[in-house]
Amino acid sequence: MPSARHAAELDDIFSADGLLARQIDGYRPRAAQIEMARAVAAAMEAAARALPEPVMFEAHARPARRLQTAAGQAGEPPRDAGADASTGDGGNTLIVEAGTGTGKTYAYLVPAMLWGGKVIVSTGTKHLQDQLFQRDLPTVRDALAVPVTVAMLKGRANYLCHYYLQRAADNGRLPSRQETAWLQEIVRFSKITRSGDKAELASVPETAAVWPMVTSTRDNCLGQECPHYKDCFVMQARREAQQADIVVVNHHLFFADIMLRDTGMAELLPSANTIIFDEAHQLPETATLFFGETLSTTQFLELARDSVAEGLGHARDAVEWVKLGAALERAARDVRLAFREDTLRLSVAQLPGDHPLFDALDALDAELGTLATALAGQAERAESLGACLRRARELQGALAGWTAPAVAGSGADEQRPANGEAGEAGDPNEKVRWVEVFSHTVQLHETPLSVAPIFAKQRAGVPRTWIFTSATLSVRGDFTHYAAQMGLNARRSMSLPSPFDYPSQGLLYVPRNLPQPSSPQFTDAVFDAALPAIEASGGGVFMLCTTLRAVDRIATKLRDTIAARGWNMPLLVQGDASRTELLERFRSYGNAILVGSQSFWEGVDVRGDALSLVVIDKLPFAPPDDPVLSARLDALTKKGLSPFAVHQLPQAVITLKQGAGRLIRAETDRGVLMICDTRIVDKPYGRRIWQSLPPFRRTREIGAVQAFFGTDAAS
Repeated sequence: MPSARHAAELDDIFSADGLLARQIDGYRPRAAQIEMARAVAAAMEAAARALPEPVMFEAHARPARRLQTAAGQAGEPPRDAGADASTGDGGNTLIVEAGTGTGKTYAYLVPAMLWGGKVIVSTGTKHLQDQLFQRDLPTVRDALAVPVTVAMLKGRANYLCHYYLQRAADNGRLPSRQETAWLQEIVRFSKITRSGDKAELASVPETAAVWPMVTSTRDNCLGQECPHYKDCFVMQARREAQQADIVVVNHHLFFADIMLRDTGMAELLPSANTIIFDEAHQLPETATLFFGETLSTTQFLELARDSVAEGLGHARDAVEWVKLGAALERAARDVRLAFREDTLRLSVAQLPGDHPLFDALDALDAELGTLATALAGQAERAESLGACLRRARELQGALAGWTAPAVAGSGADEQRPANGEAGEAGDPNEKVRWVEVFSHTVQLHETPLSVAPIFAKQRAGVPRTWIFTSATLSVRGDFTHYAAQMGLNARRSMSLPSPFDYPSQGLLYVPRNLPQPSSPQFTDAVFDAALPAIEASGGGVFMLCTTLRAVDRIATKLRDTIAARGWNMPLLVQGDASRTELLERFRSYGNAILVGSQSFWEGVDVRGDALSLVVIDKLPFAPPDDPVLSARLDALTKKGLSPFAVHQLPQAVITLKQGAGRLIRAETDRGVLMICDTRIVDKPYGRRIWQSLPPFRRTREIGAVQAFFGTDAAS
């Protein structure tokens, strides 16, 4: 518990006539929100007590009352927060599962603004980042009337680069007229924007091919040698973040920095007193991505493009740049041609030693070496050529580990535990090598089987507060799985219920007599079972599928049925437009049917009558042939544990809770959650699954669904 003084202050702020109520229309006190705010404040106190000198909080100017109460009364000697405080598992680490509607954002922002010192808030997506920065933070700051400065920091690819924008404008060669028009819009935008954040220019789609041409990457940034360094939008954002009290980042940025030291966080982290992860259920996957190493054929294509442009600009007559660039591009594309499949994920151990990939990588290495030699001879003529040479040498080093003898000789052993101890909290040295094939790109990955020891090492050192929060972190209140994935102490956790009245607001419907999900007839059976529920709802439907194949099949059948029956329900299908645009249309129609897969399972907030039926085709167990998952399951088996019980089941529960969470988003929402996988009822483990979902009333009869919507219509 926090000090009595903090607790009283929080009770007052969150009360019915407190500071938040005066600022926010419709605000009502919520017991779970106050409980979470108290727990967050207590974690901040624990971190402050563990610091060798309370004055470390003074580095960032804020109200003196915050600084003193955070570290105890002025002059009071700091108390020991426990022997494990330096690893972040004294009282200064907190895992909070807060049900939908708890108001967790305000529950952590209020104590953060008052007592958090320098605070980094990391969100799951850039969309949530923008929402926090533009809406939530200003609202709480105005309510508390505290002089807190706030900044937002994104990855460098989100900011215009003056150097590459000028190069693209001078070059004039773009793939289409549309891209040329967008470039002109970007040039105009660059003259009026203060931040350079491309999110401010909504008229140019995020997927436009022109964006990579006018932004920089870690590889091609010229740094202090850039002629536009003083006006650099990335550097400006980093300076503002350095000076701010609260900095909003996203998980990708946070972990990219830990590994690459290139996001501007390298200077922020040492000075931060409090780290808050919102949507923390995404952290294990994000951390796995960044704690590993990835080499993409795109990096070689970009190097070829930049080397030709800079070579022609600064050493035109010295080297045949176009010929060298074309040879490297061709070799990179040949790596993609080594695979006949459109999409593929498999471990290197599954590839035969004579697979064409290895010859293609050898050829790529040779062409890269030729280009590097040419760059070395001209590097002194321009800093930009020197930058291309550094990139070429870095790629040579990364590629060396993937040439045929090294990979083919050791790949089969990559997945074996180095010391027999692996799994959820395994050996940091144990990795799996795998290949991912896309329509135009191949990525070579080396991924750790467990991020827990790596992340624990990053949290060691100066005690600071670590808050991990999401609506979905536990299985029936048990945090063992999540804590083990992240190297946290599961005892430092709390689960707070949603204030919603789920038994009266919602209905869980599991139809009878459906085939097993492995059946070839399963998707058609799901469609047939869902039709009467869709008809009863009158629209406002999410059809959430676990595979893209199911999305296509159900969308096709729905299109025919809507036409045949004359239903006035617009059909929206993932892939027809951007996710943001589809959701905007869904909300505006009010009675649409949206068919989508994983990207619509979380981070989607549709309130009111626009969404009243969520249909989930089957329990979201990850495919066991995924190379990283397969290696993790093997490691757990060798450790004598049940891979299903320890990893697959809890992970599926957390994912299912995310999908189910789309239905009830406000106290006035009503709706039906339909799960078409009878294993939730028939299998012994099914009870653990449905008991982890919101406590809806349950039925297996379509009549109950029709009655539910009949009542809804009547009211």
